[in-house]
Amino acid sequence: MKKVLVTGSVGQIGSELTVALRKKLGEGNVVASDIRMPTDTVLRDSGPFEILDCLDTNHITRVMQIHECDTIFHLAAILSAIGESKPALSWQVNMNGLYNFLEAARQYKCALFFPSSIGAFGPSTPPDNTPQDTIQRPDTIYGVTKVAGELLCDYYHKRFGLDTRGVRFPGLISYETEPGGGTTDYAVDIYRKALKYKKYKCYLRKDTAIDMMYMPDAVRSMIMLMEADPNKLIHRNAFNICAMSFTPDEIAAEIKKHIPEFEITYEVDPVRQAIADSWPNSMDDTSAQQEWGWEATYDLATMTVDMLEQLKIKLATPDSQKRV
Repeated sequence: MKKVLVTGSVGQIGSELTVALRKKLGEGNVVASDIRMPTDTVLRDSGPFEILDCLDTNHITRVMQIHECDTIFHLAAILSAIGESKPALSWQVNMNGLYNFLEAARQYKCALFFPSSIGAFGPSTPPDNTPQDTIQRPDTIYGVTKVAGELLCDYYHKRFGLDTRGVRFPGLISYETEPGGGTTDYAVDIYRKALKYKKYKCYLRKDTAIDMMYMPDAVRSMIMLMEADPNKLIHRNAFNICAMSFTPDEIAAEIKKHIPEFEITYEVDPVRQAIADSWPNSMDDTSAQQEWGWEATYDLATMTVDMLEQLKIKLATPDSQKRV
């Protein structure tokens, strides 16, 4: 991994991965790309940036020829909640976009990272300590595209020898970017509202347990996997990884330790609740531990401390105040 292309770099994961990779590989060796320009000056100005639509094969070819990357982190996607309101767009972006970049990776001999999700599981999946290899029958278009994406990446590895790798992310929590249309976004927004208003109205039931991960661990997992010895990888697409599992009530209780006056109320959104109910309560990530040494560093308590500290700084800026 010497020169990298990141698609969807303006999104929640891509914005932080790009910065981390530029620190590791050098600013000129990480090409950020997205369908829209970033408003974050750090992301925009710290290295090369390309406006790139993952459905435009001619533009993909141009970018690949210009930058000669050896690794692609393909993060451009439509997330779960938005996907249910726009299923056709979700299929086009999540599947056709992945296919286009698998073909580009094959043509230009790149390794490719594809992020799957707990959304790849469904109501018939064992919900507790979900195994690495188990039934995957999701009932959302997002989940369907993630399962199909895992299989497509496996096919390209077996059929063409392409170095494809991926993880099944739990819900991701970050102070850097605002919620982007995922079912687990409440666990991002709750910290912002706690600091700003001392209250939060949650769209999930208070007892809804979902696997979660703090973004620094998520970014570290992607880099670790792409640097892992390929001879030790059995599963490739995609590894269960996890860090913590909690309910809205539990995250609210943790926040109250630091903001005693914080209050949470509930107004359940049936669509998001149904999506959350179809996902595991917790995943077994033994395979990731054994095959490439995965281990999370943040739990709910340590993440909460860092989230509140970082958001206090971030929300103090005039631009952030307007967006909250």
